[in-house]
Amino acid sequence: MTDREADLLVIGAGIVGLATALQATQRFPRMRVLVVEKEGHVAAHQTGHNSGVIHSGLYYKTGSLKARNCVAGAASMKRFCQEQGIPYEECGKLVVATSPEEVCRLEQLQQRGLANGVPGLRMLEPRQFHEIEPHCSGLRALQVPTTGIVDYTAVARTYAQLITRSGGEIVLGAKVIGLRDDGWVNIVETTAGDFRVNYVINCAGLYSDAVARMAGVQTELEIVPFRGEYFEVKPERRHLVKALIYPVPNPRFPFLGVHFTRRINGTVEAGPNAVLALRREGYTGAGVDLDEAMGTLGFGGFWKMARRYWRMGLAEQYRSWVKSAFVKSLQKMLPELQEWDLAPGGSGVRAQAVDKKGTLLDDFHFTHGKRAIHVCNVPSPAATASLEIGKEIVDMLAQQFDLTPRTAEPARQ
Repeated sequence: MTDREADLLVIGAGIVGLATALQATQRFPRMRVLVVEKEGHVAAHQTGHNSGVIHSGLYYKTGSLKARNCVAGAASMKRFCQEQGIPYEECGKLVVATSPEEVCRLEQLQQRGLANGVPGLRMLEPRQFHEIEPHCSGLRALQVPTTGIVDYTAVARTYAQLITRSGGEIVLGAKVIGLRDDGWVNIVETTAGDFRVNYVINCAGLYSDAVARMAGVQTELEIVPFRGEYFEVKPERRHLVKALIYPVPNPRFPFLGVHFTRRINGTVEAGPNAVLALRREGYTGAGVDLDEAMGTLGFGGFWKMARRYWRMGLAEQYRSWVKSAFVKSLQKMLPELQEWDLAPGGSGVRAQAVDKKGTLLDDFHFTHGKRAIHVCNVPSPAATASLEIGKEIVDMLAQQFDLTPRTAEPARQ
């Protein structure tokens, strides 16, 4: 026997899951929507460990889901924050080239940003960008004025409040332990009871692949967790960074490199290192989940990825172990920074999907099941683009399952 019924159940109360549920309640106001979350509060994992940047859409391949959703999502996020009274700041960002090779890549990045529709981009000489970031060093810099900062935990909590006001429900402490098809509906088994639902959207983040397999979906993807480690600039040295300072990213690697981020609360972070985590919730280097670690190490795609990126991986790990090496990377952009200016900061874990060929999936990726959609890869800029991603997922749901007003009615109790 199932404990409860609903039309739509969303697995995961991170920012993407909540945004999706919110979009569903707004588009289908008569639909009974449930969100189940294994933790005792929303935004417990990737969302709650986010750096808080409202990305502009500069980096992403033109025409990709990332590019399309990020540019629109940045505007949607700012508009949402204004409407809901959530503090945010459009502080802008500098992407700084520190070598001739990087200058060439920076020019290519500007062209990509223009193709993606990012407004206000300006290429600056040192005398020009010193007016914005007086302590920054480099050959040239790309100014991205629409980049912003916000507290995404506050955004996620507001999503949750709006869901409940619209008649939806969020069930906390409900870890999904089973998901199966039962003829015409899905049975979702959780530690808080079982649910009989018409449709499921899997937004389980770090465990999205496990939930998909639980539902019988054949996927060639595996979530490989990477821990991002940060330092915090000590209060007396925060004046060195006015807003956001980023390096020119390496196009062969999906991470943006160590950078400086002024947060909405006024603190300044430096980082991250991107190192392999041996547990999916491995926010510190301590502790290993043997089952999860063996799952990663037993996946053939992981070893193909490792062979491809081992030099970069070793460099990231070395910077994690040797603080002076980490500082040296930062000093390329901020020469005045010294090792003693940094205190240990926070960390986050990125749920990076890797396929059996060892390819790090760069774009958002969705897999369709029987009366279900599995959100299998939504790395940064997922928080920025969350409202647009949620809208896109609900569009997929409506198109795939022909959600007419009849099927959008609440399930019978």
